[in-house]
Amino acid sequence: MKLLILGATGPTGRHVVDLALRSGDRVTALARRPEALADLAGRVTVVAGDATSRDDVAKAMTGQDVVISALGRRTSVRADDLFTRASAAVIGAAAETGVSRLVWLSSFGVGDTYQSASATQKVMYSTFLRNIYANKEQSEKEIRSSGLEWTLVYPTRLTNAPARGSYLVGERLPMKGNPTISRADVADFLYKAAHGSEWIHRDAVITD
Repeated sequence: MKLLILGATGPTGRHVVDLALRSGDRVTALARRPEALADLAGRVTVVAGDATSRDDVAKAMTGQDVVISALGRRTSVRADDLFTRASAAVIGAAAETGVSRLVWLSSFGVGDTYQSASATQKVMYSTFLRNIYANKEQSEKEIRSSGLEWTLVYPTRLTNAPARGSYLVGERLPMKGNPTISRADVADFLYKAAHGSEWIHRDAVITD
């Protein structure tokens, strides 16, 4: 399979890249800092560009089977419109290139998933993460109405722990406290979802 990965230089995206390479997929990465993937020279096609630019995304998307977005703001709690600009670029590029399959990484607590959050989670989502979650929610409204074969993935709090290889996934999951999941396990689900049809037009909540 030919995969375009957005956010490949981030911690979750890099896990997806590594999984895809181990499985024999052909990987293209769109990166503002191509040098961050220098260790993969000859194994990954790296396109220099910005995930918020329709032209850049279309250039990288041409000829792909699936787009996996693992875009994030790292430690920032300000969205700076990253997700709405990126979703607009991806939707526009998809119309141009004919690529319809999109697996999009979000965060638990965005949109309707907020209703299932624990009291502890709701405090954090409605205060500390309010700005970035609002931007994510708007981007996902656009994706849902885009006509693409989307999957929206909502992990709980991310950690850098090793992959466990097992996790809970469902359209709705009960929450207690502030549960976590490793980026490695999230990458595993993103990769598997991209290779199947089970999660097309569905939300996937994922946690340990």
